[in-house]
Amino acid sequence: MPEGDTVWQTARRLHTALAGKVLTRSDLRVPKYATADLTGRVVLDVTPRGKHLLTRIEGGLTLHSHLRMDGSWKVYATGQRWSGGPAHQIRVILGTADRTAVGYRLPVLELLRSTDEDRAVGHLGPDLLGPDWDPDKALENLLRDPARPLGEALLDQRNLAGIGNVYKSELCFLLGVTPWLPIGELPAHRAAQLPALAKKLLEANRDRPARSTTGRRDQNLFVYGRTPRPCLRCRTPIRSADQGDGSRERPTYWCPACQAGPTPPGTTPPRGAAQRRMSPRRTTN
Repeated sequence: MPEGDTVWQTARRLHTALAGKVLTRSDLRVPKYATADLTGRVVLDVTPRGKHLLTRIEGGLTLHSHLRMDGSWKVYATGQRWSGGPAHQIRVILGTADRTAVGYRLPVLELLRSTDEDRAVGHLGPDLLGPDWDPDKALENLLRDPARPLGEALLDQRNLAGIGNVYKSELCFLLGVTPWLPIGELPAHRAAQLPALAKKLLEANRDRPARSTTGRRDQNLFVYGRTPRPCLRCRTPIRSADQGDGSRERPTYWCPACQAGPTPPGTTPPRGAAQRRMSPRRTTN
């Protein structure tokens, strides 16, 4: 699932393949930009911004893309067979003399003036992997609505940019609270840990082929995608439920014994879990 670390890796691959090179092929398969021709222009850089990608091109242009759930960018050498999906899923092709970048299933693709980039990404909060990272501002944004469930607040890219559904679930586990806990009820010492912990997880994974939050070789994630397998800490079966603000429901995972706080209707915590103390826990990785 593309999150901040995945997008950072994608930007690095695209930058290595395209930056400083002249485009010899340009094909934007979106009706609004079908006649746009970028051939002959130099790619200046490819920059990640949260979950967004900004490909800056000579002449003051920026190609803005977003992967969301299923999108991907693939880079191929000359003569290499393309393998990212069927041709009808291709949204953009950018080619140079020796590399071709192909964007598959991109739900967001727009060609902007570089001076208008804020129109696409100006709403984002501090980027966990970006030069604008500001932990104090991120925490201030998160706590602005104290009644909001923690999981929803973490996914709101206006608060901090780069967290998706995987890191949401894993962060809540490491903080020892459920994703449905109102963020204003998160103990102060844990709230203070949150921005640094989130950054630590994404930074640790931006150079890894396989994402890991556990520091273990046998299991990469604590809770995400692990229903109904046992918790790595207490052996209680991991549970899952949808969480969302009404616009979109996302599968969310938690350990009902290790994580304190409210849970969705119809889920019953193990006996004694509701009275568990919210004691500090050591985080890994």
